[in-house]
Amino acid sequence: MEKIAALESLLFVTGDEGISLEELASLLNITSLKAHKLVASLRQRYDSDNSSGLTIIEARNRYQMATKRQYSEIIRKYAVSPFMSQLSQAALETLAIVAYRQPVTRIDIDDIRGVQSSSLLQRLMLRGLVKELGRAETPGRPILYGTSDYFMNYFGLKDINELPDAEALFDLQESDIFDLFMQEEVTKNEEQ
Repeated sequence: MEKIAALESLLFVTGDEGISLEELASLLNITSLKAHKLVASLRQRYDSDNSSGLTIIEARNRYQMATKRQYSEIIRKYAVSPFMSQLSQAALETLAIVAYRQPVTRIDIDDIRGVQSSSLLQRLMLRGLVKELGRAETPGRPILYGTSDYFMNYFGLKDINELPDAEALFDLQESDIFDLFMQEEVTKNEEQ
């Protein structure tokens, strides 16, 4: 069995969930180090092939097949982003609070915003941007919210610590937020 083709197949079928190095190593019957080298090799092949629109990304220690950034406009036209086109200012505020304060309860979000946020949280969950992380160990055991893997993938983040500085966001318009996240990713890639 050709390992690189098997890796490519696994990345394709795992979709948004992605696959960890440990899972790859086990399925391909190789070491984690070899699995890492295999992923790096396939990523390099995709990235250097101008006739391919694919790349491999890492989010939360899981690898996924994704499209290259230069095709983001055509992808955006195909799948109009719910984040950029359909979220209200209130929903964007709520999403920012969740992203920067996670894990966070609805009551904490309500306190920060000064208004009730349960319907906004439901809409963000329906769009796959926010998810339940568990329950707080406080009276009533309220639900804890955090960002989803879709949120991480959308902004090309491997870890939530890669979010841009919150202070920088105050000076931006809604349409500039996506560009800020993408610039952070380009800068990180250039440093590597």
